[in-house]
Amino acid sequence: MTTDNEEQTSTENVVTETVEAAAPDQEIDPVAALTADLQRLQAEYANYRKRVERDRLVSSEMATAAVLTELLATLDDIDRASQHGELTGGFKAVADQLASLTNRFGLEKYGTDGDAFDPQIHEALMHDTSADVAVPTASKILQPGYKYKERILRPARVAVTEPEEQSVSGLTE
Repeated sequence: MTTDNEEQTSTENVVTETVEAAAPDQEIDPVAALTADLQRLQAEYANYRKRVERDRLVSSEMATAAVLTELLATLDDIDRASQHGELTGGFKAVADQLASLTNRFGLEKYGTDGDAFDPQIHEALMHDTSADVAVPTASKILQPGYKYKERILRPARVAVTEPEEQSVSGLTE
């Protein structure tokens, strides 16, 4: 069993060794050295807590995104049934609840006909040219895209219409 005097002597030895290792020629206050060590440990612990909290949030968002990604096929089936007028009665109530739930979690549906084509959020499945457009345009949404908190879960699958070339290079000289 250690006594208070032994613990105090041990602590003084550790402080003296730390002080001598830090600056053998300088006299340093042992209280200041211990205070600096304590502040360093507190800062390390605060950084650790922040990192763990950030990792926990990222992990939670990834799990939610994985579940929402699995629901996309079901949401597509519900949309098709709704477009054909087959969504009625109890099934409509379930579909509405599912849509409300996914919206509450932050799932966003995007993609409308006439949007400018952006390869970052669109996947081109068909290609056409037309004089009616000035820039590449998503002329038809074949399957809507979904995103969760600025993360694309599935790009919108679209038919792209590009402007026709005015003159063919090399033929007119």
